[in-house]
Amino acid sequence: MKVSIIMPAYNEEKRIGRTLEEYISFFRKLKEEGITDFEIVAVLNACRDNTRGVVKNFSRKYREIRYLDFERGGKGFAITEGFRDALKRGSELIGFVDADMATPPGAFYDLIGNISGYNGVIANRWDKRSRIETKQPLLRRIMSRGYNFIVRSLFLLPHRDTQCGAKVFRRELIEKILPKLGSSEWGYDVDLLFYARKEGARIKSIPTIWNDQKGSKIDVKKTPLKMFLSAVRLRLLHSPFRFIVRVYRKLNISKKIYDSLK
Repeated sequence: MKVSIIMPAYNEEKRIGRTLEEYISFFRKLKEEGITDFEIVAVLNACRDNTRGVVKNFSRKYREIRYLDFERGGKGFAITEGFRDALKRGSELIGFVDADMATPPGAFYDLIGNISGYNGVIANRWDKRSRIETKQPLLRRIMSRGYNFIVRSLFLLPHRDTQCGAKVFRRELIEKILPKLGSSEWGYDVDLLFYARKEGARIKSIPTIWNDQKGSKIDVKKTPLKMFLSAVRLRLLHSPFRFIVRVYRKLNISKKIYDSLK
């Protein structure tokens, strides 16, 4: 069995090197033991630091690492492009993980080890059995729990943690839902899990090992409102009232055109 590990990266020059090194070391041992084959697809999106240089050096050193480099930004966009690239090759499993080493390679492999009988497996930081060695700041935890409450209320998804950046899916499921996915920054994981449910996919949520990492780019003042609006917008798109989003989008485009002519 082979897995493609997609690693979206935005200005991660200080953290992605360690992540790549540890993932390569861990999964090469599994490969040598005949347990699983793998590749890592780093997807750089709108990086303005030396992330490209770091990843490029690793790709020269390790043939299992490949990278994509885009001027366009957004984690959702990066993961979608990673999915699209991975489908060109023969991996039976395709997953993604954050570039900051919040999820160690052993915890990511736990997702793969639990895939039997399921179409996908996702990490759940809020499971009582999870090991969170370095917790998020209190405000971040409140934001995360609040967002999950909104998501579960609006979408009736059973998952207690939709946002953890560690998920693995079977190739067949990605092939079905990829054409439908948008690239919403905050709503991407929810969109993915919502379409998976519409396809009748069985998604398992398991406890994980996770550590908060320094260098977060989240603005705790602006992000809560963005997360809430993103969830509402996504719910509208998946309802008979999707026309509201289309009308708003047209009005917003018209306003930008008008402002440019001033």
